[in-house]
Amino acid sequence: MKIAVHHRCPEATSYRAARVKSLFNVDSGATFDLDAELPIEQLDWKVGLVIGPSGSGKSSIGRRIFGEVAFYEPSWPQRRPIIDAIAPKAPFDDVTAALAAVGLGSVPTWLRPYGVLSTGERFRADLARIVADRPARVVVDEFTSVVDRQIAKVGALAFGKAWRRGTGQAVLLSCHYDIADWLQPDWTYDTSTGTFSGRGLRRRPAIELDIFETDWRFWPLFEPHHYLKLPLMIAATNYVAFVGEQPVAHVAVGTRPGMTEARACRLVVMPEWQGAGVGMRFLNAVCERWLTGWNRHSLRVPTLFHTSHPGLASAIRRDPCWAQVSAMLHGSHKERSGKSIERAARRRGATPVVAGYGGHFRAVQGFRYYGVP
Repeated sequence: MKIAVHHRCPEATSYRAARVKSLFNVDSGATFDLDAELPIEQLDWKVGLVIGPSGSGKSSIGRRIFGEVAFYEPSWPQRRPIIDAIAPKAPFDDVTAALAAVGLGSVPTWLRPYGVLSTGERFRADLARIVADRPARVVVDEFTSVVDRQIAKVGALAFGKAWRRGTGQAVLLSCHYDIADWLQPDWTYDTSTGTFSGRGLRRRPAIELDIFETDWRFWPLFEPHHYLKLPLMIAATNYVAFVGEQPVAHVAVGTRPGMTEARACRLVVMPEWQGAGVGMRFLNAVCERWLTGWNRHSLRVPTLFHTSHPGLASAIRRDPCWAQVSAMLHGSHKERSGKSIERAARRRGATPVVAGYGGHFRAVQGFRYYGVP
């Protein structure tokens, strides 16, 4: 594909314009010309990256590849939460999967309108919408330009993985070179040098995790990002994963009655690291410790893990180290639970209380870690 871009605008004749021309020896600023060759017609590709400094013609190239209609323009309802605004006619699980796939796994965020989200959350919400809508062709301008570089790199990684699971072609336009190795595009065109390159054999940068055994002291950092508010586990061993000096993931592990099995919960990955696969690597590493007896009890036991998060449940189900052992699609009968509590109180001679557990619609899925098959 040969692309020729020729932009023209009226010549500036003001005093300041004339003085600029004189000071900097510039004849004219009314023209912009770009000739580029992108041999992509014969490629089997899904993700392309046009990269280069601002004003170098990236947007113009994007328009020549797919046309103006393919440009993604954020347009969100003002009051509806993003869980309702993304692909309204798609199945619920598809929407939550798209949100989790691009790293927006914080459930409370799903219940907020787009307008109140942070800049980083908006960036991921836009990516989730693109993944869920799955257009045949899409161009994303200023890709990762509005977020910090850590979120940019992990967001690029997460989007690339999610987009390649389906069909369609995406062209991403960015002025940041640091995302290229994380995105792993099928082709790249650099507007600063005019060079085109295929995917090649580049390796994605490694994320080195250091796992430390600790107590609940780090939990306040992670608690705001966990979707349940429950009392802390009694006698639990806590694990925190660090990348460098930055805490990125947390999980707590305790033993079940009889100490024949471990139980893990409170798995949280910091928002800026969601979508990079850190959570599953961390959870598997901790569960492997318990399977091999590397714990304070020296127990060699499998680990049970329950979650209501659809994206996490899907990820665990795909992992060969795990087997699903239960699935409760709704809470227990609250009235029946209340009567049971009342009968137990009367047997003890205590005053019956009005109580009962259950009655919610939270689907809980259970998994057991068996290790590498």
